Amino acid sequence: MAKVFVIDVARCSGCYNCQLACKDEHVGNDWTPYAKPQPEVGQFWLKLQENVCGTIPKVKIHYIPMLCNHCEKASCLESCPQEAIFRREDGFIQIHPEKCNGCRDCLKACPYNAIYYNEELCIAQKCTGCAHLLDNGYKLPRCVEACPTDALKFGEEDEMQDLIPGAVVMKPETGLKPRVYYRNIPGKFIAGTVYDPIAKEVIIGCRCLLTSGGKVLETYTDAYGDFWFKDLAVGKYDLTLEAKGFARKYFQDLNSAVDINLGDIPLDKE
Repeated sequence: MAKVFVIDVARCSGCYNCQLACKDEHVGNDWTPYAKPQPEVGQFWLKLQENVCGTIPKVKIHYIPMLCNHCEKASCLESCPQEAIFRREDGFIQIHPEKCNGCRDCLKACPYNAIYYNEELCIAQKCTGCAHLLDNGYKLPRCVEACPTDALKFGEEDEMQDLIPGAVVMKPETGLKPRVYYRNIPGKFIAGTVYDPIAKEVIIGCRCLLTSGGKVLETYTDAYGDFWFKDLAVGKYDLTLEAKGFARKYFQDLNSAVDINLGDIPLDKE
């Protein structure tokens, strides 16, 4: 049965323990035939991606651990002319370090940029899933073991079925069927602060209506005059701001392809 990773982005605190544990396990350690030593610099078989969204002061940060997806239909495997890349029974995609001739075809084939080239050894390298540990009594890869918030989960695919529904994979359009699943990746947001330019005070309780394709979302400004619409799908939105004693304000065709901070928004008196 194939192994899978399930990563809960909402639980990830950005501590970098997973990235450091991967380095600790593979830098300077020769695990042939699983893998030759990972170079000290230039390679991250697990890389913690920091995502800073919005602009000051409306900023949200989340972290996404990125690693080889050990795809069911791995394009790297199909691209290798030396048959140095193979799939284990547990689903892990491996590069045999002694069969690899350094042609780099797999680097070009991987849409996730998860494969690295070792200039010194002239071979391709990537995450092995810590197969050398799993084959010798360990239950978890080092990255999963090191996670203090249980953001990283690992196990048999059938045992993880309660976590997989609702999860997503990276670049599903490739059709490669990744075996690394992500939960709770934040959607886009639209935010701002509403204020009275005459009184020079924020407006509390301003009604904020966001519409797109017939769907309407509603919220109200808080004690700081702030409003947030979170976890939005990418698309175009119209925003209406309504507050008693003030003229309505409209924003049209707000494109949530990027997170939007509308900044300080003045409302005129009626």
